Amino acid sequence: MADSASELESDTSSLDGGTIAKTSAQSQTEQLKKRVESLQQENRVLKVELETYKLKCKQLAEEKQELKKMSVNIQARAEQEEEFISNTLLKKIQLLKKEKESLAMNYEQEEEFLTNDLSRKLLQLRHEKVELEQTLEKEQEYQVNKLMRKIEKLERDTVTKQATLEQEQESLVNRLWKRMDKLEAEKRLLQEKLEQPVTEPPSPRDINNGDTAENLSSHIEGLRGEVARLRRMLQSAQHEHEEKMAHYAQEERHIREENLRLQRKLQMEMERRESLCRHLSESESSLEMDDESIWDAGNIQSTKSDAS
Repeated sequence: MADSASELESDTSSLDGGTIAKTSAQSQTEQLKKRVESLQQENRVLKVELETYKLKCKQLAEEKQELKKMSVNIQARAEQEEEFISNTLLKKIQLLKKEKESLAMNYEQEEEFLTNDLSRKLLQLRHEKVELEQTLEKEQEYQVNKLMRKIEKLERDTVTKQATLEQEQESLVNRLWKRMDKLEAEKRLLQEKLEQPVTEPPSPRDINNGDTAENLSSHIEGLRGEVARLRRMLQSAQHEHEEKMAHYAQEERHIREENLRLQRKLQMEMERRESLCRHLSESESSLEMDDESIWDAGNIQSTKSDAS
């Protein structure tokens, strides 16, 4: 019983298993069909994509070919441009070399011309300096001689006027002293006559000779008038002498002022000559310095051209 039951159970289970297996196989078949369809669909899609990729590959190949051609053309054009640029640069370099040579020649010619011109100007300035120095020396010597002659003439005039004044003064003083001595002598004689004692009356002869008191008093009055006149003459002579001395002092002052003015003028001429000589020396030194600077610049330029 137990065996039969187990067999039944096993048959049942086998039947159930077969049914389940059949059902599962059908489902698997359907799944496989669906999968096949999907795979076919995917295959068609992939074929389309493959065709698309083939077209893209073909386009890319064509583009690659065109790029190669363009690269070749660009390279050829680049070579042509490079060759053109090289030729242009060579031409420019040659042109620059020619310009440099021409500039160097022009610079040398200009430097030589400037050197010759400056040397000529320097010699001309030296000659002019010598001529100016000679002219200045002559003019200064002439001015000095002229001033010295004026000074000597003024000194001689001053000495002559002083000697003349002294002689006139001495003559006037001597003449006045002689007149004063004469008046003093006459005065003493009159005083002696007045102081004599009266011994006897004067004789008619003496009265006729003018020895009366009235004659004596009139003579005394005349002598007094003469003394007053001589005093006035002395005062006028002193006044005239003072005026002449003042005039001579004024002339002497004018002469001294003229001498001082001439000395100042001489000093100014000497200073002007010194300043002119100094200016000429500075001009000559500046020209020499310019000549040396030009020569140094020429040497430096020639050194640079040799180095280049």
